[in-house]
Amino acid sequence: MKKGLGRGFDSLIPTNLFDEAFDPTAGQDATMSQLRQIPITDITPDPDQPRRFFDEEALRELADSIRRHGVVQPIVVTPHGAQFMIVAGERRWRAAQLAGLVEMPSIIRSLSDQHRLEVSLIENLQRRDLNPLETATAYMKLRDQFNMTLEQIGQHVGGKSVSAISNTLRLLKLPSVVRTALFENKISEGQARTLVGLPDDVAEDLLRQTIHQGWSVRKLEQMIAAWKRSQQSSGLASTSKPARSPHASSVARLSKKLRADITVRTSKRGAGQIIIPFKDQADFERIRDLIG
Repeated sequence: MKKGLGRGFDSLIPTNLFDEAFDPTAGQDATMSQLRQIPITDITPDPDQPRRFFDEEALRELADSIRRHGVVQPIVVTPHGAQFMIVAGERRWRAAQLAGLVEMPSIIRSLSDQHRLEVSLIENLQRRDLNPLETATAYMKLRDQFNMTLEQIGQHVGGKSVSAISNTLRLLKLPSVVRTALFENKISEGQARTLVGLPDDVAEDLLRQTIHQGWSVRKLEQMIAAWKRSQQSSGLASTSKPARSPHASSVARLSKKLRADITVRTSKRGAGQIIIPFKDQADFERIRDLIG
C-alpha cells in the first residue's frame, strides 16, 4: 500500500502559510494551488533556500514517522522547467526520500524569485528552524538582490524592527572562525553579537576562552570592557589591534584545516602545548586521520 495521505488529511493543510500578497497568481489558475502527488524525482531543492543545515538524526526520526503515518503536511513547490522547485518543506522532502516514498504531496504555486525567498524565509522563521547566520544571509539577499530596505524586510518577515534586522545582519561581519562556532552552536547568538566589531585576533581569542571556560554573555561583555580599558590606558585607540601572538596565524590555519578550535598555551620560556578538542569518538578519528 502506498504511503501518503490519510483520512482527514485536508484538515492538516496549513491555511495561513501564504499571504495572497506573496503570490499574484494565486487567484488566476485554480490548478496551480491545489494539492497534487508529485514524483519525488521531479522535485528539486531551492539553491537559495535560507536553511543550509539539516540535522541527520532529526531527519531519520522524521523519516521513521513518515513510514508509520505518511506525510502529514504537504510541501509547497513552484514550477521550475520540467521539474518543481521546493519553496517550503525541504526537510520533509529529504525525510520522505529516506523513508522510501516515491511521491510527495505538494501544493503548487507560481512565485517570483523574491517571493520564493520571502516565503521560504518566513516558513523557517515561523518554525524557528534557521540558524542566526542563515537568517542573516537571507536578509542580506533580500536587501542586496531585491533592493529591499530594512524596514521592508522587517514588515515581510513578521513585523521585526529595523534594529533587529540590522543586528542580525551584523553577524555576517564576524571573523570566519566565530561564524563557524555560531553555526555549530558552540556559542549563542548573544555571545556572537558581543564580538562584532572587535579586531579579528581579539574576537578569536575571546571566542576560544568563551568556549573552553564556559563564559556567559555577561562575563564576555566584562572581558571585552576590560580589554578596551587596557587599550585606552596604554594610550592606544580602543579599536587598534593588539600585539599579534607569534602563533596566531599558525593556530588560525590549523584550526581551519582541522575544523576545530585549536588552543596554544605557552610558558615564558617559549615551551607550550597545542590543545585540539574533539566532540566525540567519530570527531577524534576524523582529526586523527587528518593529522596522520
